[in-house]
Amino acid sequence: MSTPGPVPGAKHNPAMTIFEKIARREIPADIVYEEEDFLVIRDINPQAPVHVLMFPKKVIPRVGEAEAADAGVLGRMLAASGAIARKLGVYESGYRLVINHGPDAGETVPHLHIHLLGKRSFAWPPG
Repeated sequence: MSTPGPVPGAKHNPAMTIFEKIARREIPADIVYEEEDFLVIRDINPQAPVHVLMFPKKVIPRVGEAEAADAGVLGRMLAASGAIARKLGVYESGYRLVINHGPDAGETVPHLHIHLLGKRSFAWPPG
């Protein structure tokens, strides 16, 4: 795991998101996976028996505001989802990835994050 400190590429913001504070190790979280530029933590309000949140250490407010320079970290997060699902025991049974954009979609933290949910059946369409 990386050491606490400023997150590369992050701009100082006095109103940091909870994910920024977790990335800086200012508040605790149950970290299940980490790479240089993103973290995966257990959700504190799980909506499934397995519910983790994947987020870049650099603040990207929401998926619709991602820029071309963010493609690398976003791609690595998606590519890591299989390994994370295996680690959490949901790869074989199946898992769902969810990204919310805006209040109508259920976004509650203005810091892009991907929900990885599993160990229960999900309906389609969602919501």
